Amino acid sequence: MKLSTDQSVLVMIDVQSRLIPAMNGKDQLLTNLVKAVKGFQLLGLPLIVTEQYRKGLGPTLPELSEIIKPFNPIEKRTFSCCGDDSFLDELKRINRRQFIVCGIEAHVCVYQTCRDLLDLGYEVFLLTDAVSSRNVDDKRLTIRILESVGVQLRSVEMALFELLNTSLHAQFKKVSTIIK
Repeated sequence: MKLSTDQSVLVMIDVQSRLIPAMNGKDQLLTNLVKAVKGFQLLGLPLIVTEQYRKGLGPTLPELSEIIKPFNPIEKRTFSCCGDDSFLDELKRINRRQFIVCGIEAHVCVYQTCRDLLDLGYEVFLLTDAVSSRNVDDKRLTIRILESVGVQLRSVEMALFELLNTSLHAQFKKVSTIIK
């Protein structure tokens, strides 16, 4: 499967203030999430942000919420985003087929969302350097299982350059600057 700018949407799951401190590799995770958000926005691609029980886990990190325009997170209580009617309504409204998933925790909300998106017939891509769990073994296991069931793996840089397709793309230089 090849990523397409007319079919792709970024789904950023639960990158929240009370959850992020416990994540393995949280600094690199945040760096990669910022790159993904900025790159997708430069390419004019839609972004869906979720928050798991905001009252308990806090808001999306300001480093992300302040650069996402417009910022309208979907609050959920289900682990899979697909268990939330507001999320499903947003999928219908956006009307795209490729979902590029990032966020936390890899082995819970990210995993269950990817599986459910596949079950709904969507093409699912996981940004392996933009997901994390408290335990690195949980992240590794999640990636192995998701790949085995048909989720396509990408890094943030790989996905952005695949979406650009050529160095002649109008946003190539700006995306290249983000990646560096």
